[in-house]
Amino acid sequence: MDSKASNGTSQGTIDVENSKRLKYPKSVFFIISNEFCERFSYYGMRTILALYLQNQLKYSETDSTLIYHSFVMLCYFFPLFGAILADSFLGKFKTIFYLSVVYAIGSITLSYSSTGLVPFPERYAALLGLLLVALGTGGIKPCVSSFGGDQFTLPQQQRQLEQFFSVFYFSINAGSVLSTFLTPELRQGVTCLGQDTCYPLAFGVPAVLMVVSLIIFVAGKWMYKMKKPGTNVILDVTKCSLFALKQKICSSEKKDHWLDHAKGRFSNRLVEDCKVVMSIILLFSPTILFWSLFEQQGTTWTFQATRMNGELGAFTIKPDQMQVINPVLIMLFIPIFEIVIYPLLAKLRIVRTSLQKLVVGGLLVALSFVIAGLVETKIQPSYAILPQKGEAQLRLINGYDCDVGMKFVNKNPIDDQIVDKFDILQLHSIKNITGFESYNVSLSAKGCPGFTGEVKDIIGLTEMQSTTYYLREANGKPSLIKVGNNFDVIKKSELGAPQLRVVYNADLSGDLEFVKESKTVFKFVLKAGDSYVDTKNINNGRFTIKLNGKELPNVIDIEFAGVYTLMIEKTSNSTVITRLYTITSPNTVHILWQLPQILVLTAAEIMFSITGLEFSYSQAPKSMKSVMSSLWLLTDALGNALVVVFEEFLRLDSQVKQFFLFAGLMVFVMLVFALLAMRYEYVTPKEDDEEEERDEQGGMREERRRESNGEKPMERVKSQTNPVFDSTE
Repeated sequence: MDSKASNGTSQGTIDVENSKRLKYPKSVFFIISNEFCERFSYYGMRTILALYLQNQLKYSETDSTLIYHSFVMLCYFFPLFGAILADSFLGKFKTIFYLSVVYAIGSITLSYSSTGLVPFPERYAALLGLLLVALGTGGIKPCVSSFGGDQFTLPQQQRQLEQFFSVFYFSINAGSVLSTFLTPELRQGVTCLGQDTCYPLAFGVPAVLMVVSLIIFVAGKWMYKMKKPGTNVILDVTKCSLFALKQKICSSEKKDHWLDHAKGRFSNRLVEDCKVVMSIILLFSPTILFWSLFEQQGTTWTFQATRMNGELGAFTIKPDQMQVINPVLIMLFIPIFEIVIYPLLAKLRIVRTSLQKLVVGGLLVALSFVIAGLVETKIQPSYAILPQKGEAQLRLINGYDCDVGMKFVNKNPIDDQIVDKFDILQLHSIKNITGFESYNVSLSAKGCPGFTGEVKDIIGLTEMQSTTYYLREANGKPSLIKVGNNFDVIKKSELGAPQLRVVYNADLSGDLEFVKESKTVFKFVLKAGDSYVDTKNINNGRFTIKLNGKELPNVIDIEFAGVYTLMIEKTSNSTVITRLYTITSPNTVHILWQLPQILVLTAAEIMFSITGLEFSYSQAPKSMKSVMSSLWLLTDALGNALVVVFEEFLRLDSQVKQFFLFAGLMVFVMLVFALLAMRYEYVTPKEDDEEEERDEQGGMREERRRESNGEKPMERVKSQTNPVFDSTE
């Protein structure tokens, strides 16, 4: 504390009259504003990250999940680095400043890489940006809130400190809610650089907010109370534990506890506190899986949302926008749980202790994944059917007003087929295809004007691709015409937009307009002599079709995310007809069916995450509060690491199986946790204080004994905020 704050008096001796004159520290408003901007930047970037990896950088869904969780893992691992840097070397202000600069550079790098204008591969630039962001956000995470707490004089401003943390927590959620809603709109609602999306803007706005965050933080420097760095409790615990482990391995002396080997080198109090920390670590080890499930909101649940229908009246809910529901529900649920749920459960004697709440929270997150699996079973029928290795797909559109038979002549990968008039034959799995294969086919029809005798032609199929042929008259005879310069589009649009291509009679030409409520929504241009217009994204809805201003028969329904082919052909009497073929089924399950799993997951978060943080803090010895907070963050990092391991070594062939597997594992882990919890003895504050006093006295006696015998003094370890060895001075 600086001289102005102390007013010449020693800490803890300020009288009540002087304490009443202490003003609320205005410096915290800079810190709260900084936190709002930083959280906006982090959650805004993280919300769209999984889709950016898959759709822009073209990683597979599995690899995108792996990279996303590796990034989040680092975000929750680097707080250990930041805490050590702040407490032992730079102090909180310099640590926040320097790492915020790294953070801002990472955000700008990520935004710039998404433009595709970087002089080296976009993937490398994006991964570099993510690494810098993880280092920055993780490093400042344990520093910002505690730096805000340093601005208050305790215990005189305890009430104001509590108010500060409430506002601080609100700023985190406010930044999260706003950015989680806004950045998907910027991603998909704006086009730039010739693309249908605008990731540079969607990443750019969070990058700007991070720069603003840094400026706001520095602007308040002249008002901050700054404490000099001391020693770090995390390092002290590490030194004590490693020394004890080394002595246990090298020494044959028997001890009641392996950490007792550190006594004599470290204070009794530090050793005993480390024992408590180790017991809580053992208790919490099964809870790592909770974070493996919880953090999949940003990956597997977002990818699930891309396979659902987001239409809500005139507004379309983007898949990544579903993540905004969680922080909104958190702010709504917290008072409900505190005022209604917890008192009711306690009154019914169902859930009364913190560990019981943790067990229920773990079971709830398992239930949320069961619900997600059930939702996925309803989505499965609308999956795009993609050709696998050794397979190809063939589609044949019959442009004749009669049924046509088709058979393969030299090789028979499939049985003989009949294609109905003006219909499409879709063969989703022609097997034994290696590379490119060509086939001779024979076509025949009976009683069909313009189609006499047997017609022979050649078709080509490519492994793991789909090819469409259009049977129509060309040069006065029936011919098979390949549709498109490339292969068929089967996969659904990353934007959820429907996709349509048009095949038509070569005699037709002009503007093909799609009209809704008397307004032309989009159009295709048909050129004489051609036979198709390639696939493009369109609007969904019910449309009438006009060719050169003349309305064609049949109203067509284009649904959300479907892939379609429209045929326009002439009958034998020159009447123009239309046929709409569904290549890939539209998304039929509405995105709001994710609400139940999100509601259950949010309840699980409140009962597990908030309770776990409170439990680890209350049960830790006074000197180990910061250690336990850091270790609680580390469980999140390890949970994300576990997802990476699952994605790398246990790739299931079904998303449903994966959801149910995680749910089953969580139930098993919670049973193990419940057994460990039954053996746990709660530490009360009174017991903790008495233990501290005994340890301190024991440490003093040991120090005096060493002094009188002329031995080397014990190592004194002291933390700026949480001393692990009290000085005898």
